[in-house]
Amino acid sequence: MELQSLLLMSAQVHFVAYLQPLLRLIFPANKPNGVVQDPSNLAEPDLPWVNRYPFLNVSITSSECSIVCPKALAEELFAPSEDAAAPRAAGRYGAIVSPEDFVVMSVEGEGLEAGKRVLELTSPLALAGISIFFFTTYFSDFILVPAKSKVQVVRALEDRGFQFEERAEAYVNSATHHNRNNSSTSSFSPISPSTPPPATVGELQTRTFALLKRREIVPRVDANLRLISCAGRRDNPSNFSIHEMGLQVGLTKSLIYQPRFLSLTLTENDPASLLLENGLICNFDFDNVLLGNRAEFLIPIILDLEPLPLEATGIVCGVADRLVGHANIEDGTNMIEMSYLSTARTGTVIVQETDLDHGE
Repeated sequence: MELQSLLLMSAQVHFVAYLQPLLRLIFPANKPNGVVQDPSNLAEPDLPWVNRYPFLNVSITSSECSIVCPKALAEELFAPSEDAAAPRAAGRYGAIVSPEDFVVMSVEGEGLEAGKRVLELTSPLALAGISIFFFTTYFSDFILVPAKSKVQVVRALEDRGFQFEERAEAYVNSATHHNRNNSSTSSFSPISPSTPPPATVGELQTRTFALLKRREIVPRVDANLRLISCAGRRDNPSNFSIHEMGLQVGLTKSLIYQPRFLSLTLTENDPASLLLENGLICNFDFDNVLLGNRAEFLIPIILDLEPLPLEATGIVCGVADRLVGHANIEDGTNMIEMSYLSTARTGTVIVQETDLDHGE
């Protein structure tokens, strides 16, 4: 699945100024007043709200609200809020909109543990010097890349054995294409574009952690922030409208109080995918509305990447290689279940609570 004209934007302050546009973005009206829908930006209006967009991600953390959405909607919904918030943001950052257009690609790395999958999918792009955002949702993996790099990305994936499969509408690695394990969310990367790409993943890891040390970027762990990975239900068609309404109510209740951590991904083919703090689960009728293991807690390890340029490359792959390096590849012992959430200003490594000591 590919889509042109996605925008990345981020707001650090005055979350309340963006709440109404956020709700309008997540829950679009069938026929917005005075707005002519561009078919490249939204799916058919009679589809469920969770499937209106080819791709949408809203990620809210304690430091920012990061959004990936169709360009036309970013300009329509958030420009007025950005103008309204700016006068009250004296001395601090307000909303930032990336000047670049992005393309999203669905990629499958089946048959691999989560950490190895992140490494498998990001390493060919990192070694080619391509900056990416990587989202591993409850159901699928997505790579967000600058539109200008699309041809280079396709070539790098194909050189690594990935082929576009029409049935799956995704790039699939035929060598590992079989039953898939569930996982969560991943992201983007660093090395200056003027620097020649590293020759090996090991060299990439060395460069990545040297850069983090040089920029004084230190992982921050909040062991009290426990996350749950889950998704909207779609296992009983007769209850679909009830599930959809329950999910809508739960998301709205979660958003109005500015959560410490909530990441929502919507696509045109899958149910909604969620990664959210455990304290928000009470807003949902979990067993009837959501899929997932509410007893399996995940811990975020946060990297503040604001000192790095947006086009930096290699972080995801470098971090994944460091963590997967703890594992015994042959027998699977010490394997770390990791994922990585990209936002505009931070990179978040997500590990199971039981693996936190390895992650640190």
